[in-house]
Amino acid sequence: MIRRVIQIDEDKCNGCGACANACHEGAIGMVNGKAKLLRDDYCDGLGDCLPACPTGAITFVEREAAAYDEAAVIANRQAKQVSGNTNGEATFGASHRDRNSEGSSGKNPVHSGCPGSMARSIFRRPASVLEDIALSEADKTGTSGDYGKATGGGASQHVFDNPAGQTGGDRDCEWPSRLSQWPVQIKLAPVNAPYFDGAKLLIAADCTAYAYASFHEKFIKGHVTLIGCPKLDSVDYSEKLTEIIRRNDIQSVTIVRMEVPCCGGLEMATKKALQGSGKFIPWQVATISIDGRILD
Repeated sequence: MIRRVIQIDEDKCNGCGACANACHEGAIGMVNGKAKLLRDDYCDGLGDCLPACPTGAITFVEREAAAYDEAAVIANRQAKQVSGNTNGEATFGASHRDRNSEGSSGKNPVHSGCPGSMARSIFRRPASVLEDIALSEADKTGTSGDYGKATGGGASQHVFDNPAGQTGGDRDCEWPSRLSQWPVQIKLAPVNAPYFDGAKLLIAADCTAYAYASFHEKFIKGHVTLIGCPKLDSVDYSEKLTEIIRRNDIQSVTIVRMEVPCCGGLEMATKKALQGSGKFIPWQVATISIDGRILD
């Protein structure tokens, strides 16, 4: 069958092994110091390995390939667990094992790719009294909305935030970020992460946060946030979003798009993902006008 799988450029590969570590299916291994797609039927075509590669050696290609065999992937994973080789150490070589000896114990997740794509939760300290006053004023004007409780959970890195400038008497102080996880780009987000467990998912077009002034308070607060632009990203979001929704305990989905027609691609991809997941999850759509108003 013709389907999408990854392709690895050996000339660009530096042998770091980050892609093999990022591949949950075990499709990638290290052969003679270079990353190699070991089995087509282990590759689900979602591309979790792409953002892990620091040299850009991995791309998608449409070609004749065996169908993805989830049963075989699970069986292979279980076999590795029985043998104690949960991180694919046999294919990484001794130097990689030494470098990741702590991670191989399972106590700390290992991430050796681009720092910007490492999954992490962001835990924020309680807001100051001044912020509470500001939020109270926002509630009166209808600019603040709580769409659900913040999600947490253990992740590979925890970031604690204490908003600056919140102790004085200046009412024009900065409002704190409501972002609860990283990364936010759909293309970079992992399919599985602790912060997806019990999450209220926000899927937003890139431009919406720039157009709508109170985006953090109205939409990001209490949500796990994923963003993308269907016009600029040459990828079908629906496949990855389907897997995120299917594999995790997502409680609800909120889609925020701009009023421009090209933004409809994000809404359609999310709806397709909801249908493809086989789950019945409440969802809603908010449309932002180019002058910064919520239209529906």
